[in-house]
Amino acid sequence: MASVVPVKEKKLMDVKLGELPSWILMRDFTPKGIAGAFQRGYYRYYNKYVNVKRGGVAGISMVLAAYVLFNYCRCYKELKHERLHKYH
Repeated sequence: MASVVPVKEKKLMDVKLGELPSWILMRDFTPKGIAGAFQRGYYRYYNKYVNVKRGGVAGISMVLAAYVLFNYCRCYKELKHERLHKYH
């Protein structure tokens, strides 16, 4: 017999679409809760990609790709105007 897990304790991937609004409302959106979520994400990333015996370039390349994407999104307004200029 399967045990019933409360919606609050489920992971995001285990939440059904109908349960999603109630799952989101049960999250902790205080500054302490948001900081805790970032800390858990950092430790999960660090232990999965950086703190391994035989690491590769995957961990560093993902950080660099995120940095490039963030800067592109930040500067998109200026870049959009430059591409419309004709230089001849």
